[in-house]
Amino acid sequence: MKKSLTKAEEQIMQALWKIEKGFLKEIIDALPDPKPHSNTVATILKILVDKKFVGIETFGRQNQYSALVAKDEYTSSSIKTLVEGYFDGSFSDAVSFMVDKNKLSVEDLELLLKQIKKQKK
Repeated sequence: MKKSLTKAEEQIMQALWKIEKGFLKEIIDALPDPKPHSNTVATILKILVDKKFVGIETFGRQNQYSALVAKDEYTSSSIKTLVEGYFDGSFSDAVSFMVDKNKLSVEDLELLLKQIKKQKK
């Protein structure tokens, strides 16, 4: 997977994943309030193009942007990085941490177990 993203870059990617592709104004419209200035978004989009997270197609004087990295691919890589960095690569330690902090209920764990069993079949 490519480099990780800053919070601002992730915010732009979230908007782009939501709309799939769009021009600068459409991306800004998809961002939550308070919306950043268009120059800021344009700069971040240029960085994302340089990082190869975003593709660009030019129509006259306007650029249309699209994600080159799928949201689930980035999510998977981010979670893996988090687990490796904070839980020595142990997903079970990460889940135990979530249970200890009351972030995961018994119902959540049962659902996870069902999903694991379903994937094993």
